[in-house]
Amino acid sequence: MSEQINPKLKSKIFIKGTITALTGLHIGGNSIGMAIGGADKVVVRNPLTNEPYIPGSSLRGKMRSLLERARGDEKHNPMEGGFSLKEGKLEAQAGINPETLLGKLFGVSADKNNGQPTRLMVRDAHLTPASKNQLENAPNTDMPMTEVKTEVNIDRITSAANPRQFERVPAGAEFAFELVLTLLEGDDESQFLNLIREGLELVQHDSLGGHGSRGYGAVEFSVQTLQERTMPQYQKGEPAADVNEKLMALFSNLQAQNVAVGA
Repeated sequence: MSEQINPKLKSKIFIKGTITALTGLHIGGNSIGMAIGGADKVVVRNPLTNEPYIPGSSLRGKMRSLLERARGDEKHNPMEGGFSLKEGKLEAQAGINPETLLGKLFGVSADKNNGQPTRLMVRDAHLTPASKNQLENAPNTDMPMTEVKTEVNIDRITSAANPRQFERVPAGAEFAFELVLTLLEGDDESQFLNLIREGLELVQHDSLGGHGSRGYGAVEFSVQTLQERTMPQYQKGEPAADVNEKLMALFSNLQAQNVAVGA
């Protein structure tokens, strides 16, 4: 009988809440088929409903890059991890050590993986029903449920103006998000949850999507529920239950930006 190497699945923790756009949000989509006179840069939309949404990959990638940047080269932080440096080039890439906390949380490239599953899954975030209704009935949107912002690039030699247009989800729009943390036997749930909390706070103090340096993409997270479903609960068909108050408290005081909605 072969010895079992990989730990068993212990539970899944579901983190649910809302993302509020504090400033215009631009997460680029496909411009193919863009109508004449439309924006140069459009946002990503659900092809079935035409609603703008936040891809899980965008939020997850931003959390990871900020957490890794905060820790530097993973060679100097073997416990928590960080980014990796391409040999011979000054180029920082995602961490490749599967044994670090960040490596376990976000996973590493397939050739470096140690066979354990990536702990964190980030769902696509869709407009809340209230926000969808508000945007559908807003009188001043330029495109379906979005605004178009015109910016002007000035040629430094000729002073010629080159206007360009960006589609944005307006400030005030709310999206429902869900993060799913998979725990294996032996995992310290508080360590992973604290990393996730830190990642959300870093995104709040940075930006989500494109053109953050020009004011786009300020967001605020509000975690409403934090529930865990253990393997015995799955086997018995029992629902997930709220985690203890100590873990919930990690997300009850996310330090938000002082950015007014509509700025």
